[in-house]
Amino acid sequence: MNRKEFLLLAENIINNRAPGDDAYREILLTPDNEVMGILNGADMIRDHYFGKEVHLCTICNGKSGRCSEDCRFCSQSAFYSTDAPVYPIMEKDELFRGGAHASGTPINRYSIVTTGKGLPSAEVKAVAEAMLGLKWLNIGRCASLGILDEEDLMVLKGAGVNRYHHNLEASRGHFSEVCTTHAYEERVDTILSAKRLGMEVCAGGIFGIGESDDHILELALDLRRLDVDSIPINFLIPIKGTPFESMHTLTPLKCLKIIALFRYVLPDREIIICGGREQNLGDMHSMIFYAGASGIMTGNYLTREGRTLDKDLDMIRSLGFKTRKKR
Repeated sequence: MNRKEFLLLAENIINNRAPGDDAYREILLTPDNEVMGILNGADMIRDHYFGKEVHLCTICNGKSGRCSEDCRFCSQSAFYSTDAPVYPIMEKDELFRGGAHASGTPINRYSIVTTGKGLPSAEVKAVAEAMLGLKWLNIGRCASLGILDEEDLMVLKGAGVNRYHHNLEASRGHFSEVCTTHAYEERVDTILSAKRLGMEVCAGGIFGIGESDDHILELALDLRRLDVDSIPINFLIPIKGTPFESMHTLTPLKCLKIIALFRYVLPDREIIICGGREQNLGDMHSMIFYAGASGIMTGNYLTREGRTLDKDLDMIRSLGFKTRKKR
């Protein structure tokens, strides 16, 4: 496709005329020297649904290390020897403090994230108590506590956690190359359980982990079928001690094409760029919004430093964008 064809594709998508899968494949197959055509269309779609407003979220690593799962990219897995911090579930006041601080900033949502296949019910209640304490503060509440049943999800919902985060991580066809200690369907079931309870769902994946273009598209289409509300996109930061420590498959332009693909496939959904954005995009980092991103995760990641809020706010302003108003 040329630039005009990408703009026409974007216009058709805005008018609810979704293309066939082959059109999406062309986005990923487009030569690097023609990427701007893709971005023009993705930017048009993003601007139609989200204008120049940027959603900001931040996380708290509420329980770290010694994870029972063998996700090959993750520094917190007990299967690998890394420098990831190890500590039990934080005290309620510590979990609360991060959200209270975020409420006084332009950040829209605060999420507590914990290690492990799924957080034990007693610890789910501790997270819920911390989140309930944020009830009167101006901050959206999210949680990412692994594979949970509906009873535990109801505890979170009762505490005002209206969005549950649970990444699929990789496509169905690639998942077994990334994790063997639990099944892809277990992750899907958790997403479906949260949706049955009326919670919003934030679910995406990580790229640069050996996936093919078909795997990238497969994940995007799965997320569309699951009707998720928000899609976090992460790019691998190779961590010493993990099986993927030497994996370097991404380029800045490839990252932009991945973001754009998700905007074309999921035109009206939040697309949030999270881990690895600076490391993988380098000088092209600020182009994520023109590739279709409508949000970013600011602050530190789970075990690695991220960008400061002040740096992200400066970038947003310099591009002529603004942070989204709190609801």
